[in-house]
Amino acid sequence: MSPENSVSIDSSASADSRLRVDRRRVLFGAAAGGLAIAGGLGNLRAASAQDAGAAAAARPGMLHTQADFDYIAAKVAAGAEPWLSGWTKFTANPHSQAGWVPRPAEIITRGGTGTQNYPLLYNDAHACYQNALRWRIGGDTGSRDTAVTIANAWSSTLVEINGSSDAQLAAGIYGYQFANAAELIRDAPGFDLGAFQQMMLDVFYVMNDDFLRNHQGTCDSHYWANWDLCVMCSVLSIGILCDDDVLIDQALDYFWNGIGNGSIQHAIPFVHDEGLAQWQESGRDQAHSVMGLGLMATFMEMAWNLGLDLYAARDNAFAKAAEYVARYNLGNDVPFTTYSWGSGHNCAYNEMTAISYAARGTYRPVWEMIHHHYWSRRGIALPYTAQFAAQGRPEGGGGDYGTTSGGFDALGFGTLLYTRDRIAVAANRIQSYNHQDRYVRHSNFTVRLDANVSPAEDARFHLATGLADRADDCVSFESRNFPGYYLRHAGFALKLEANDGSAAFAADATFRRTAGLADAAWTSFRSYNYPDRYLRHANYLLRIDPITDAIGRADATFKTTT
Repeated sequence: MSPENSVSIDSSASADSRLRVDRRRVLFGAAAGGLAIAGGLGNLRAASAQDAGAAAAARPGMLHTQADFDYIAAKVAAGAEPWLSGWTKFTANPHSQAGWVPRPAEIITRGGTGTQNYPLLYNDAHACYQNALRWRIGGDTGSRDTAVTIANAWSSTLVEINGSSDAQLAAGIYGYQFANAAELIRDAPGFDLGAFQQMMLDVFYVMNDDFLRNHQGTCDSHYWANWDLCVMCSVLSIGILCDDDVLIDQALDYFWNGIGNGSIQHAIPFVHDEGLAQWQESGRDQAHSVMGLGLMATFMEMAWNLGLDLYAARDNAFAKAAEYVARYNLGNDVPFTTYSWGSGHNCAYNEMTAISYAARGTYRPVWEMIHHHYWSRRGIALPYTAQFAAQGRPEGGGGDYGTTSGGFDALGFGTLLYTRDRIAVAANRIQSYNHQDRYVRHSNFTVRLDANVSPAEDARFHLATGLADRADDCVSFESRNFPGYYLRHAGFALKLEANDGSAAFAADATFRRTAGLADAAWTSFRSYNYPDRYLRHANYLLRIDPITDAIGRADATFKTTT
């Protein structure tokens, strides 16, 4: 819905006139809306750019840290999978080869009537990034020098990005990508960091800033979420590269309070049941929906490395949106609420009444980043996201998903870069109220009560967030020694089965915690999809039943212990 008029940029904004956001409001005001600090309050890192000097706290920053590179290098050296397959995919990409010859231009044009030379920029930005990665992970100095050559060539040449409104996409997408590349080589010999920073401020940031403030003079809701999000990523990454707290705070404030569709409130307009949330572009097409998710994940990942957990915003709304998009693109139905917006300069009314099947099943290399944040870092299972990520493994990068601009919208290589061993997750035992020497355990995939369980791990479960509903009272029981296997009912009998990612499995494997039916100091578990039935034992076998008497209440009462 974007006008194709030529871009007219007001570049008069100076560092002194840029909006300086009150950092205390960014941190604490946002916290009231769902902001969480990475690592929890017991491991508080940077609260805001100013409070802890976040931009300069650790180098490199942005999407990757030195600890990340040390971890990845060790995994690749050990031949561990899937890192080795990811490395093989990465090193086979043409943009990862040392000796790449840059082709800088003074003026880059995307859209409009001029020569469409913007592929020069996105190809070189990816080559710079990938060569910088190859140096950071593999120690190849030839790759380092290639990245430096590319970056210096552009910083000494580029003076303008123009064209139609699509020029704003170029300034956003290639801005954050090139800034991330430069961050990786900021201490490399021969790199002119100052010149590169100046280029990012003078060419990219002035466009980014104007777009977020004015949206080309259109209605606030005119541009799709991915437009705002790529520009937000560019502002945040330029702020980090340039140690500019004003830019960092501008980007963070827009995430929470922005007037356009890139803010957390507007990018995810509706939250549905079953742990799902509707993405703003879902009625447009699926390729752009996935693109938008990837851009928001990129923004959140850079914020995470500043010490801010934006992934948890609005009660994990982004996780619910990822599940929504993944579920639909895997061929399943999802709910849809009519979405309306104003477009153009007069805010003309538009609406979408159904989800779009256009480009359904399209894969972009963004899913590993999302999956491994929730699964590996946080111990939270997102079954549809996990399933979709597995289909694209190992993820590629620039040019692996097409030679036109869409194949370069994401930096990619998530299997190599974001796969992590899962954090140690606390495992609990589930003790019977009326047979207190017995615990819930699985045995040949049936579920029963036993004393003196052997092996002991058969009686240990991770009390995960509910697969069907992420509400605080919902829980699913994941096996400690069979990760990915959950207790679920089938024919009202409890079994241990692998999560197949279906909505039916999620509902069968989700329970609501309530005060113990026999003793309020203990706990009972009510079936999510049969709310008149509770988890109980009968002849030491676990099942869900209606509870009507004192014996049933005792059989349906448990305690979670270590």
